Amino acid sequence: MVEAWYMDESEEDQRAPHRLQPNCAVSLEQLRSLGVVYRKLDADNYETDPCLQEIRRAENYSWMDIITIHKDKLPNYEEKIKTFYEEHLHLDDEIRYILDGSGYFDVRDKDDKWIRISMEKGDMITLPAGIYHRFTLDENQEKWRRQQQELSAQP
Repeated sequence: MVEAWYMDESEEDQRAPHRLQPNCAVSLEQLRSLGVVYRKLDADNYETDPCLQEIRRAENYSWMDIITIHKDKLPNYEEKIKTFYEEHLHLDDEIRYILDGSGYFDVRDKDDKWIRISMEKGDMITLPAGIYHRFTLDENQEKWRRQQQELSAQP
């Protein structure tokens, strides 16, 4: 299940959770009141998933792209990560579906406070047109990379 919370004001590592102390959780109902819709889907079968097909049909979503956010797969990786984390908005709804891995989508609430939404494989959110948002990988991505580096460095 997706988890969301209000963020602290820290400017440190964007991949950290940045939870307020004490934590101030945000419910799915609160996200819906901002127009953010959450769904859990079958990421292993996204190409044939009838739930995804129905969402695409009902919402008239006809276009999609798949992006792999990994140093070895994404050209200009460091620059792209910075760009994704820049606050922006779109004139159309934005749909984000995590097929593998994990990360954070941050959205601004009606009082201009940041809400962090932790997403992982199978999570889909729809962000309404006009909502300020940004994306970053989380610490899990870095931990995975470090593990891989440590494993490959062993004799």
